[in-house]
Amino acid sequence: MVLKVVDATELRVGSNVIIEGEPYTIRSTETSKTGKHGHAKCRMEAISMISGKKKVLVIPGHERFEIPMIEKRKAQVLSISGKIANIMDAESFESFDLAIPEELEGQVQESMTIEYWDIEGLKIMKRIF
Repeated sequence: MVLKVVDATELRVGSNVIIEGEPYTIRSTETSKTGKHGHAKCRMEAISMISGKKKVLVIPGHERFEIPMIEKRKAQVLSISGKIANIMDAESFESFDLAIPEELEGQVQESMTIEYWDIEGLKIMKRIF
């Protein structure tokens, strides 16, 4: 479910947007005004929240972007198998597998509490407590 839709000129550094069906975080944005009959152009650099890939866009200022709904939830680690952790949600008691991100490898242990984000149905592990 999309939270809202905004114009490209309204986006700020740190905003989350959906670009080509994948959630991105805006790292920098520049808006230029063009001539008498032209449109404003926006140049944006964005980093994927899932894969970490960088994307640079130059688009008209009136281009519309969807803002994703992000749920931040807590869970307990039940077991670890390689780079996959089986976790249980603290509220719904739902159990599922999540990939352990590179920055948390070696730190995640069984029976630990972690925070994960549910972004439009995609789940990613963000930090440990």
